[in-house]
Amino acid sequence: MSSEREPVAVIGTGYVGLVTAAGFAELGHEVHCVDIDATKIESLSRGQVPIYEPGLAETIAAHRARLHFGTELAPALERARLLFVAVGTPPTYSGDADLSAVHAVVDSLPDSDSHSLVMKSTVPVGTGTIIRRILDQRGRTGFAYVSCPEFLKEGTALEDFRHPDRIVVGDRGDWAGEAVVDLYAPLHAPVVRTDINSAEMIKMAANAFLATKISFINEIANVCEETGADVLEVARGMGLDRRIGDKFLAPGIGYGGSCFPKDVSALKQLAGNTGYHFQLLTAVIEVNELQKRRVIAKLQKHLGSLVGKRVALLGLAFKANTDDMREASSLVLSARLQADGAQVVAYDPIAENEARKLMGGVEFASSAMAAVTGADAIVIVTEWPEFAVLDWNAVAQAAGGRTVIDGRNFLDPETVRGAGFVYEGIGR
Repeated sequence: MSSEREPVAVIGTGYVGLVTAAGFAELGHEVHCVDIDATKIESLSRGQVPIYEPGLAETIAAHRARLHFGTELAPALERARLLFVAVGTPPTYSGDADLSAVHAVVDSLPDSDSHSLVMKSTVPVGTGTIIRRILDQRGRTGFAYVSCPEFLKEGTALEDFRHPDRIVVGDRGDWAGEAVVDLYAPLHAPVVRTDINSAEMIKMAANAFLATKISFINEIANVCEETGADVLEVARGMGLDRRIGDKFLAPGIGYGGSCFPKDVSALKQLAGNTGYHFQLLTAVIEVNELQKRRVIAKLQKHLGSLVGKRVALLGLAFKANTDDMREASSLVLSARLQADGAQVVAYDPIAENEARKLMGGVEFASSAMAAVTGADAIVIVTEWPEFAVLDWNAVAQAAGGRTVIDGRNFLDPETVRGAGFVYEGIGR
């Protein structure tokens, strides 16, 4: 059997698990997906994909014959030796990662000298060591372990799988590490083969650095507002420096999603648990939280008291091309607006169903035009493409006020101003 097409198992069918499964199926592998959520497995078995990710449903449909879904691990163990773990590791109240789902997988493993866990879930440094100790204590010494962190961005996750910047493989120099390297060989990506602890740290450090870059440009944007500089010009000039690069230099209302907030907090907590105070990450987190709230101050500057004011939020997901509402800026904005007495109406083309589960007291509109009708102010929260082509003259006729806060610097300011609005971006 060719190693490039050997069967694999994926445990967990969330964003990472489904994209990983679809990607391997596309490469020609039989993929056995396992999840404890029977309802989700039933939906996937019927061809219904429970999350929104561009191209994912189509890829799963195209390679449906190679994708198998079930709730039991045993059938997957019979057919696949590499078990990719892609279960959730959400933050706890302390900021540590909740590894209960990971440990549930470990608890379900039999002894075997021909299988390996391949950790895709983002876990704290040292998790692999702990799992190795647990397996050894339970007499499962033959079970191998590999750390292979994911670097998938929601909205472009399939392309990230197909064209990765690098493949990180942390192992003990055994057959399992070699097997994972061989598995990814068709993607022709640079491979970082290292120890398990370093592989775990690469993932956390990369996300922490990118979050730091976002908070830094947001701080620069805030200073630009005070000094009359244009942060977009500043970011353009900075990004041309090859030592800096232009990625993640887009100022806005803060980062969110399933990775950056969780991983930054987890790394800060991990450092604290060792007795080291990670001052930089403390500042990154504080800047990000304050950035979400600056929109309120901008609205108050133009509207005065927000009591009774109708504010339209355009976009709710933490970024475009996803329905993920985890740590979305819209959650903070809607809560603060309502606390200040405002009426909040919101529209998102994809994430409404998820948003309804998390946002109370919000009126959900069926379209962008419906949302802005009668609004005293409009806030661009998510950079959905349809907002860039809004007819702002028509918006002006429908809206009750003339204030637009562009939280993503996504709109053309002159077009918006030409329709009679007061336009305010971030750092401009």
